[in-house]
Amino acid sequence: MRKPDAPASHRIQAGGLDVHYLRAGRGRPLVLLHGWPEFSGVWEPLMARLAPDFDVIAPDLRGFGDTQKPDAGPSEKVSADLLAADLIALLDGLGLEGPVGLVSHDVGAVVGQSLGRSHPERFRGLFFFNCPYPGIGRRWAEPDHIREIWYHSFHCLPWAAAMVGSSREACRQYFSHFLRHWSADPHTFDDVLERWVDNFMKPGNLQGGFNWYLSMRAGRLALMKGEAPPVAPITVPTRVFWGDRDPVLRSEWMDRLPEYFLDLEASVAEGLGHFVHYEDPDRAAAEVRAFFHRVG
Repeated sequence: MRKPDAPASHRIQAGGLDVHYLRAGRGRPLVLLHGWPEFSGVWEPLMARLAPDFDVIAPDLRGFGDTQKPDAGPSEKVSADLLAADLIALLDGLGLEGPVGLVSHDVGAVVGQSLGRSHPERFRGLFFFNCPYPGIGRRWAEPDHIREIWYHSFHCLPWAAAMVGSSREACRQYFSHFLRHWSADPHTFDDVLERWVDNFMKPGNLQGGFNWYLSMRAGRLALMKGEAPPVAPITVPTRVFWGDRDPVLRSEWMDRLPEYFLDLEASVAEGLGHFVHYEDPDRAAAEVRAFFHRVG
């Protein structure tokens, strides 16, 4: 097997947004969408393993990483549909008119579901790691789970970004909590923690990520109350690979996936937590590769 290309950093104006993305490899395109607390760099270990077989593209979502932050302060504009429109603009800007593969996680997985409903013709398959989806419903707010989602409310406070960004040490303490608590091995991110701190200390990156939670607040509360409107099931071939040691997105919540994905293969990633793609990139890459070779 030839040595994979190192991811290269690129910028493009797409849909009026200055988008930063990483790209490596050659072959049929795969787009990777990160979650929170992440940015495009979280995909680098997986990209190195997929680059021999695919043209792998990992953008920073609006407000994250080195992509433009159009809203300087708190904003409720950053919906899944807006981020989905950003991704379609990026595909168009890159000349990727034919169907591509989509790999996503966490926030990116919510965006991926929007794309699967609004533009199914643009995707040959959807691969989700640890996927928030409507079937979780009221379980988000069960008494034994409230302690895991406190940050949903904290991120909506107008002074949250200023507090977390008040010093490098405050930022380090904040993000080290999630990276350690959500990983099956709490030391998974130890050697890159300072890179995460560097990323989120960049101007606008804390608020840029927190704006996702502001924008999704009403929909999240509707789910918790059992008042969310029904959504159409996704027909694009779908693979879900979910860490069974994730404390915030519990693997037992996979039970209703067949109601929302009509062409579905789903399994647990045994012994892994929230960041399956980073915790075990070898296993993650094998699953991604196998799925997209099957769907063509």
